[in-house]
Amino acid sequence: MPDGGRRARFEARLFFLLGLAGLSFGLKEQTEAKVQTKVVERSVASLALQKVQDYKMLVKFRLTMTVVFSSVLSFLIAQTGPVNWLAILILSSGGFLVTGAANALNQALEKDYDKLMKRTADRPLAAGRMSMSEAVMAAGFMSLFGITLLALFNPWAAFFGTLALVTYAFLYTPMKRLSPSAVAIGAVPGALPMLIGCVAAQGEITFLGLSLFALQFLWQFPHFWSIGWLGYEDYSNAGYKLMPTNRKGERDRRIGLQAFLYALFLVPVGLIPYLLGVSGWISAVVVVGVSLGYAYFGWNFFKAGSRKSALQLMFFSFAYIPVVLVALLADKI
Repeated sequence: MPDGGRRARFEARLFFLLGLAGLSFGLKEQTEAKVQTKVVERSVASLALQKVQDYKMLVKFRLTMTVVFSSVLSFLIAQTGPVNWLAILILSSGGFLVTGAANALNQALEKDYDKLMKRTADRPLAAGRMSMSEAVMAAGFMSLFGITLLALFNPWAAFFGTLALVTYAFLYTPMKRLSPSAVAIGAVPGALPMLIGCVAAQGEITFLGLSLFALQFLWQFPHFWSIGWLGYEDYSNAGYKLMPTNRKGERDRRIGLQAFLYALFLVPVGLIPYLLGVSGWISAVVVVGVSLGYAYFGWNFFKAGSRKSALQLMFFSFAYIPVVLVALLADKI
């Protein structure tokens, strides 16, 4: 009997210990499952975030937003009557999609060359994080919806949107490897957003629209020559021939003189809105002042031909268009 009692107590303890072991094992499995779930969730979130970042790089988000900014402000300068916020939303969306499509096609065509440049090597196509078919399909959908949105204004807006897309992706992009004349070709789609904003507001091509187009067209030469000077080695390594060179194969310092002259031409062009009666004398003074400042930095770039002078010209160019457009809008008659 005593032996039976001890056996019963032993079996009870054994079952209790086995139960604790099973419970511990079950809790461990649950903990591991929760950890694995969190790891998967973090992986999915990380992949989603990376995909968003890749698409931002594909459409060159910051550059595209500056294009939308210039187009919307041109629309507001040209528009008469109260602000039409729905129209601004449509213009912003259409402009963003068309510009994003052009940038995506640009990267698709230059994928192999982007790998050779430090500043572009991490782009999604160059780095292999996005397939060519995905990028081209995205560009196709963006161009389709973007041009459709612009067509809601009038045929001119849709036409110039299409022209900007085609010239940037299929003329400017391949010309970059052939000749510095690509800069002049690229300045056309680069300046069309202002014209698109004006024709969207006015329904026709006007002197105001052409003057704003000319303003942004001329602005691009000092802007790009400073950037091209700073990134000359990178561009050369990738086989781009955007920068004029002298007989020794070095950067031609005469581009500084060109930067000065193009900036100087902005003075009379910038006065056209005032002469048309669109804006007042205060904005005219501002435009003349910043244009002369732009010319000063262009001349300094020509005389010094240094990295510092190129940086000064580049940073001033970033401020030029916003200052001019805000001045014209604020002083609108």
